[in-house]
Amino acid sequence: MFRLITRRGFWVNLLLAIAVFVLLCVAVLTALESITNHGEYTNVPEVTGMSLAEATKSLEAKGFRVEIQDSVWMADMEPKAVVKQSPEPNAVVKAKRKVFLTVNREQPPLIEMPNLVGFTFRNANIFIKQMGLELGDTSRKPDIAKDAVLEQRFNGRPIAPGTRIFVGSAISFVLGSGLGDQELDVPDMFGMRYSEALAALQGAGLNVGAIIADTDVRDTANAFVYKQNPEKKKKDEEGKTIINKIRIGQAIDLFLKREMPAVREEDLEMKEDNKDEVQKEGNN
Repeated sequence: MFRLITRRGFWVNLLLAIAVFVLLCVAVLTALESITNHGEYTNVPEVTGMSLAEATKSLEAKGFRVEIQDSVWMADMEPKAVVKQSPEPNAVVKAKRKVFLTVNREQPPLIEMPNLVGFTFRNANIFIKQMGLELGDTSRKPDIAKDAVLEQRFNGRPIAPGTRIFVGSAISFVLGSGLGDQELDVPDMFGMRYSEALAALQGAGLNVGAIIADTDVRDTANAFVYKQNPEKKKKDEEGKTIINKIRIGQAIDLFLKREMPAVREEDLEMKEDNKDEVQKEGNN
């Protein structure tokens, strides 16, 4: 082979080398055109809004390859529906290229429930909307904090801050309606279990204020009320014992013991006061 090349003249060999080089270039370009589909273009069909299965079938029928690029949550679209595509619908692109799809998630993401107790209703409503939650039913009960959130509820039950719920869940609020104009006699909670006292106060449109339990109380619901503030009775300016009054929406503080109280503390105080008065009269 080497001897054959050396026998020919220089120009003959040069022309042969050029011819081989040209043939190689033509072969490479032809192969590239075949691989890259040079000169073959087609329109991208619109698949936004379709299910992933339908979109994949439509794109593959046109010779495109499909790849899921991302997933998002859209409450107004079906799960696994195509939210976005790239290239855009009707774009003219090379055949057999990839089309990237963004699809709707099968279920909404989870978030933590915030603590909205004490917020005004307006601010609480804005807050949940920003988090992607919905406003459920609202109800009211007498309370000094008018239009403030007293309770937050989910599916009819109180929901604690930090509880994980789906985006789009409906949160209900119990709001304060302010103090009523009507005055009631202060109810007598003495000797009731805490659970009974709570039900009685709620039934009267009153609220529980502070709960002060003795150190040995382990089960608050079954502890007994031995003292309350305000008390059922009080003394007027003349020293006479009268029934105390309270307005709807106000609160009563409850003091709890583990065992059933035998005597009211205020009764003992009244006896001591009466004893002092009798002694004074006797001395006079």
